[in-house]
Formats: sequence, C-alpha cells, structure tokens
Amino acid sequence: MSDINTRAYALKLDKEDPLRGYRTQFHLPMQKTGDDYIYFCGNSLGLQPKTLKSFVDQELEDWKNLGVEGHFHARNPWMPYHEFLTSKMANIVGALDKEVVVMNGLTVNLNLMMVSFYRPTKERYKIMIEADAFPSDQYAVKSQLAFHGYDPQEALILLQPSEGKAYVTREDVIKKIEEEGDKVALIMIGGVNYYTGQVFDMKSITEAGHKKGCVVGFDLAHAVGNINLNLHDWNIDFAVWCNYKYLNAGPGAVAGCFVHENHATDSNLPRFTGWWGHEKETRFKMPNDYIPIPGAEGWQMSNAPILSMAALRSSLEIFDEIGMPTLIEKSRNLSAYIVDLIGLMDDSRVHIISPEDIDQRGCQLSIRIKEIGRTVFEQLEANGVILDWREPDVIRIAAVPLYNSFMDAYLFVTILKKILENHE
Repeated sequence: MSDINTRAYALKLDKEDPLRGYRTQFHLPMQKTGDDYIYFCGNSLGLQPKTLKSFVDQELEDWKNLGVEGHFHARNPWMPYHEFLTSKMANIVGALDKEVVVMNGLTVNLNLMMVSFYRPTKERYKIMIEADAFPSDQYAVKSQLAFHGYDPQEALILLQPSEGKAYVTREDVIKKIEEEGDKVALIMIGGVNYYTGQVFDMKSITEAGHKKGCVVGFDLAHAVGNINLNLHDWNIDFAVWCNYKYLNAGPGAVAGCFVHENHATDSNLPRFTGWWGHEKETRFKMPNDYIPIPGAEGWQMSNAPILSMAALRSSLEIFDEIGMPTLIEKSRNLSAYIVDLIGLMDDSRVHIISPEDIDQRGCQLSIRIKEIGRTVFEQLEANGVILDWREPDVIRIAAVPLYNSFMDAYLFVTILKKILENHE
C-alpha cells in the first residue's frame, strides 16, 4: 500500500490514464513561478476549454457581419441555438431531449419550477430539504413558502443527520418521508450536497416521495457532469442545475432544467410564461394567448443568451466525445487515490466527512481538520493549491477527471502533509 505514496506511482497512473490528453485542452491557472496551480476547485468554477474562444468568436463575428440577420443566417442560427445543446445535455443527465432545456440561471429556474410544482393544499403544504442545503436553495424555498402565506419555520422540514453522522443517510431521508410525507407537497433536495459531497440516492427518494403523494425535484448543481444521472428512468418530476462548475461554461453561465415527460402537456400546471416558451410555429405571429411548447422548452421565457450558450457548447462537445461512464470511472479512481494517500498520513486531526462508500460521492471530498483547518487552507493556497473553504470548518477539493491528474493528487497530499508536520 505504501508504494502508492510515491511520485513514480502517480506518474504510472497518469501514463495509464486514457483521458490524460484532455488536460491539455483546458487553460490551467499559472503561478508567478510559471508552474501550474493544482486546481481542485472545479466544483465551484470549471476551467476554460481552449476551444471556447473559437465558439464565442464565431458568434461575435456573425453578429458583427450580420446584425439581426444572425438569428436566421448565422453559421449557427441564433433562433434555434438552444436546440444545439439539447441532445448532449440530455445525455449527461439521462433524459429525453424533450425533457431538457438550457435557460436562465439556476435559482431562477428553481423558482420557476416551484411555481409549477409546489402546489400546497390545506393538508399538504410542507417542503422537505436538507438542513445544510446550499443557502440559495434555502432562500428560494423559504420565499416560495412565504409567497403562499406559510411560515417557513413551521412549513419547512429540514433533513438532519442522525447522531454521530456528518451527512444525512439514505435511511434518514426515507424514514423522514415515511413519517412526514402526508403533509409534504414538495421534496426538493440537492442531488449532491455542496458541503459534504454526498450523493443522494435520487431513485429511492423519488420512489418514496411518490408513494406518499409528494412531488420530487432536485438541484443538480454539484451533480451534473460529475455523477451518473438517469432523471427520466428515475421518474423525477423536475430538476435544475448550473453549468459553470463541472460543465465549464464560464462564470455565471446559462443554466439547465429538466421536466419529466409526464408533465409535458399538463395544462393544469401553473407557470410563469414568456414568449420563447410559446409554440414555435406561431411565436412570430405575435398572438396574445399563450400556447406552450410541449416539454421543458415550454418553461422558457426569454430568448437565448447566445454568447453564454456558445461557451457551454464548447464544453459539451468534449463531454459528448468522452461520455459520462469514462469520466466517472476516472473520477472514482482519482477520489479513491486521494483518500488512500490521506489515510497513509495517519493524522488524527484530518477527517474526510464525505461518505466512505465511493458510490455515495463524486469528485468532491470534504476535509475537516481539527482546530487549524482555516490556517491549513490558507497555507495550501500559498503553496499553489486552489481549493475552497466552507464555513464553519471544511476544505473542499474536487479532482475533476477532465483536467486533473494523479500527480495533482500526489502533490496536493504531499503539500498537505508538510503543512501539518509544521503544526505538530
């Protein structure tokens, strides 16, 4: 086992890595010394594909030369531009094409989905969410409850870890659904918890929720492009996600949305509407009455942000070329390698709070270091490692299979070990 804790072993793993060439297709942040940073922050912002500039430049050129005519006569006409992304995005999330649309920002999409899918009644009005869900999700959920006249303190069910656990187990979630489900209108959980990196069992949660008559949706911000997803087969009602993390579409990039085909033509669903969701055949006849496009496209409101979509398109081409199964295999190997290296340090101050079971985590590992965690984080950054800190006490790292190497992992743990030795 100790043989893995060598530079030669890391080099061997990189040499055997079938994805090793893709690292060169991304711009890696560079230190003043000229060395690449060890970039373990793809769970916050993915790196820029080198092809991105050409994709965006094409649209800038067509805008310059064609003006408004670019909507119909650009090399990639802007009118249907979001459709160029649909199939590749659907492959990543395990959906039918008609169930997926790229639009808006994540929290905008979440609120739009809750307009349609949070339909409280006198008996069933509560929303279930993780206690440590990303704050934006909590803000959105609480605002929906308040909008409908409910006190979030009473109508919000928070999923808490059982005693001694750092994360909410599958059993915790199913038990809470069975106990509270008759009062729950909506279960809205992060597919991968942003704090712990835990992957929720979305299939079993959806089944348990539906059995109790609940609508079930997921925020996939930390899941899309990271883990295996089969949204259609799992029968999830809706999902939302951002594309600037593992999908490398750039800061503040256009987001994505899934609506199961079961709801494609449900005229009883309320929704906020805008002209880009109106049926395509009559959209430019400017009718006053709204006729939604069947499927997820019917939730669109505004025309497409072409430059942001062009950036996303450059990354989706790479994902489509590789395929999620291959990416996930390397991700699991990288994650396991880092866990093994940290284990060899045998330092009682260091504790990985992400699930031990590799099936319950993706790229991200969340590390808690007793007493000196913040100091260690700052010294890691000073030594050329880009990662992030989440209050109150977690260092998050994400070894992304597209551009991170096994040598990155080895060097990170080597630097971490030296820092800890200086604090003994």
